[in-house]
Amino acid sequence: MGSAVAWADGRFRLDASLACLAAALLLQIGSNLANDVFDFERGTDTAGRLGPTRVTQAGLLTPAQVKGGMALAFGLAVLPGLFLVWLGGVPIVVVGIASILAAIAYTGGPFPLGYHGLGELFVFLFFGLASVAGTYYVQAGSVSVAAWAMSVPAGLLVTAILVVNNLRDVEEDRRSGKRTLAVRLGERATKVEYLLCLVLAYLALPLAAFLGLTPWAGLAAWLSLPLAFRAARVVGTQKGRPLNEALAVTGQTALAFSVLFWIGMLFALRAR
Repeated sequence: MGSAVAWADGRFRLDASLACLAAALLLQIGSNLANDVFDFERGTDTAGRLGPTRVTQAGLLTPAQVKGGMALAFGLAVLPGLFLVWLGGVPIVVVGIASILAAIAYTGGPFPLGYHGLGELFVFLFFGLASVAGTYYVQAGSVSVAAWAMSVPAGLLVTAILVVNNLRDVEEDRRSGKRTLAVRLGERATKVEYLLCLVLAYLALPLAAFLGLTPWAGLAAWLSLPLAFRAARVVGTQKGRPLNEALAVTGQTALAFSVLFWIGMLFALRAR
């Protein structure tokens, strides 16, 4: 989304965009490994886990091995990160360090964010504001209002992935003392939260176009609506393990939304 806005503004840089992609992927891998091992050590992951297999709980790798992989992923993320720091300076250093600390602190450390109902907030901040605005910043040297605006739907859609994940695990988390927002709100309110994330993400596009921040062609992202409807239908009718389908489809929705938005930007430029 950040690169699409940069493209529309004539500020796109392929090298910076690819470096952001590499850093983001490695940070996500490190974050997943951190969640894998720290949830196991806290006793949250048990043999009754409803989500996809986790290697520590399944005994496929030892905690030490998973922590080693986590450290390697974060270490590798520094490599494209150095190039991004060269482009963007101190703000990128701050974002990079904060990203690693938040990835670890989500389930690790003395105050695990995900265990205190703060997961959605930090996912929105890092997968929305920081990633989209940061990607735009290293290409343009500043952050436009349009880039900030497009960080909102991106953040909401990725937050929806976490919401359905926590909805699936609500009973297990409640028993283990993991006080996610889903545990605090209950299943019905969490389903409403999920729908709000989707609805607001899609409504952000016509609002941005109406305000003149992005071309109307950005509404090409609405072509991903069938995926969103499919995920929402599963969330509204299922519970427990079947929600893994909604988890996958919500991720596909976020990807399709962003790619289609970029395609819309391409058509908008050709029409000028």
